[in-house]
Amino acid sequence: MKVALVGATGMVGQVMLKVLAERNFPLTELIPVASERSVGKKITFQEKSYTVVGLSTAVEMKADVALFSAGGETSLEWAPKFAAAGTKVIDNSSAWRMDSTKKLIIPEINANQLTPEDKIIANPNCSTIQMLVALAPLQDKYGIKRLVISTYQSITGTGVKAVQQLENEYQDKQGEMAYPYPIHRNAIPHCDNFQDNGYTKEEMKLVKETHKILSDENIGVTATAIRIPVVGGHSESVNVQLNKEASVEEIQTLLSQSPGVIVQDNPDTNTYPMPIYAEGKNDVFVGRIRKDFSQENTINMWIVSDNLRKGAATNTIQIAEYLVAQGWV
Repeated sequence: MKVALVGATGMVGQVMLKVLAERNFPLTELIPVASERSVGKKITFQEKSYTVVGLSTAVEMKADVALFSAGGETSLEWAPKFAAAGTKVIDNSSAWRMDSTKKLIIPEINANQLTPEDKIIANPNCSTIQMLVALAPLQDKYGIKRLVISTYQSITGTGVKAVQQLENEYQDKQGEMAYPYPIHRNAIPHCDNFQDNGYTKEEMKLVKETHKILSDENIGVTATAIRIPVVGGHSESVNVQLNKEASVEEIQTLLSQSPGVIVQDNPDTNTYPMPIYAEGKNDVFVGRIRKDFSQENTINMWIVSDNLRKGAATNTIQIAEYLVAQGWV
């Protein structure tokens, strides 16, 4: 199987290469694709050397699957060209997520929505993915009435420029800024651009993508997204109002039996999820599950995952694995 990786030299692209190797994805040829300044460079994958090509060349090479992680503008322009050449596209940008003609997929939740006719498949936002992997089992069993979300997001979600800014600040060096303020020793309540309604684009992604993936626009969702000087993954404090009564023990049991979730929840031993332990892992970690005594049928929980893995690369590759399992590629 021929796999094109668009954005192969970027932060998510590099993690995709690791995940493809770790999961023994059945590719026979890799087509690393990047911007013109990277064309001609060599990438090593599973002890073979591959030459980075440009987008036009990659379309002509007619891959079976193209994994996109190169930003929204690139996806809007080039994903249809790959699809027209017969390539299945799985896109990691925000370009196609809210397009009513495109599926927005988290394999543990709604892979069964996919059909052989889907040519461009959208990968959700990193914060949405980890949250819904933990919440979908609750929606299925109890129904969710309302979510109040606060995210504490890794700088790796912004990209290499943000990582470099933090490294510079550690060393008290001047350099290019990814954020409008220092991130070292700081928390910036500003992820993505502000919208006319006062929320950021990241916060509205959590609202809109939750409705689309869970197929329920009646769920009340409000979010605050905060950038913190962490590299291992995103953390989320989520207040969940259910439609039915559920005990903490029932929820812990349900989630411990749910695919992709690991429950880490024992206050007696200081056991709870943290990004320092989530980094490099593909799972979603859930802990601090407790009753909200101020409102009926409501619980609080803490959700952590590596945003470059389950929040991006791993979810994308799991979608590709599903297509392979169905015999569609």
